[in-house]
Amino acid sequence: MNEIIHDRIRGSLLAGAAGDALGYRVEFISHAAIVSEFGMYGIRAYAPREGQAEAVISDDTQMTLFTADGILAHAADMAGRGPKAARAQYVHRAYQDWYGTQFGKKLRESDSFLLGEAKLHAARAPGNTCMSAIAGGRMGTIDRPVNKSKGCGGVMRVAPLGLLAGAQLNDRLCVEGAQLAAITHGHPLGYIPAAMLTHIVARAAYRQEEALTLEDVVRESVDMAERMFDDMPGYGRAVTLVNRAIRLAKNDRCDVDNLAEIGEGWVGEEALAVAVYCCLRYPDDISAALAAAVNHDGDSDSTGAISGNILGAWIGYEAIPAQWKQGLELSGLVLEVADDLFTGAQMLQGAPAPAAFMEKYGGRRM
Repeated sequence: MNEIIHDRIRGSLLAGAAGDALGYRVEFISHAAIVSEFGMYGIRAYAPREGQAEAVISDDTQMTLFTADGILAHAADMAGRGPKAARAQYVHRAYQDWYGTQFGKKLRESDSFLLGEAKLHAARAPGNTCMSAIAGGRMGTIDRPVNKSKGCGGVMRVAPLGLLAGAQLNDRLCVEGAQLAAITHGHPLGYIPAAMLTHIVARAAYRQEEALTLEDVVRESVDMAERMFDDMPGYGRAVTLVNRAIRLAKNDRCDVDNLAEIGEGWVGEEALAVAVYCCLRYPDDISAALAAAVNHDGDSDSTGAISGNILGAWIGYEAIPAQWKQGLELSGLVLEVADDLFTGAQMLQGAPAPAAFMEKYGGRRM
């Protein structure tokens, strides 16, 4: 079973980066413009811009990698002398490190190994909300929001939490997923979708029930949201949109028309619902799911990334077609971090901490 889980963790992170890179190529342009450039079916394969050797990732995958870095540093300290702070604070520090890669605006001294990767220092349209919230210094929380943003920049980066801690999946873990989003996004609709995605990714990767369907997993996330967030403003919209996505995925209309009933994905609840639709529509065809996730008028890289995180966790790395594994920027680093997430997950279940892991993540500056 461990080999299967390892494969699913790799699949989630790699497919998330693939969907991000596919969508980043067409972010900020309309569906009509996408069709004009790539044909009636839109973009369906990596299309590096002139001068680029690979399909490049956006800030979505960058922040996903730094999320993983923060939670793995916390896991290493748990296995060592004990964590110096709560897990969210480790992630907040990791986001400060990421901020330092953008436009050379360094916020603190850090010893994260990610900072040694030159390609992560490229500014790839970082979200204004994330940048301003991180630059402000104070870590946002659910109880003390840093702003009122419900943008999708919170949900698009939290999959690593589900991948790391899925064996201990419970409502509390899902709320922690919301907390990681609330570091930068203070509106409930900015962090409730992150809680739901944490549940979906964790259950997809760690499932053991043969009869379980991906729709079952999504419905479980709705039930979780109803238990944990029903007193939050706007909670009903998140649940309504995800339920709408479940329903629309079963009809025979075209994807563009269906997605128009969900939204463009610029805000958290829409981004999650678009991804849910695409994954339920094409649970056995990740290429079709990623294409549907990015060929629309909205936030194509984020909806592509979230779709990849979900469906990659469901089908696993080995089932992902080669076209998505080749020609993708930093694919080796993405898989390296995925392997570290698997190691961290094993440690949380009582396995000994490998020396190499501890050297890489332990004893970070806080």
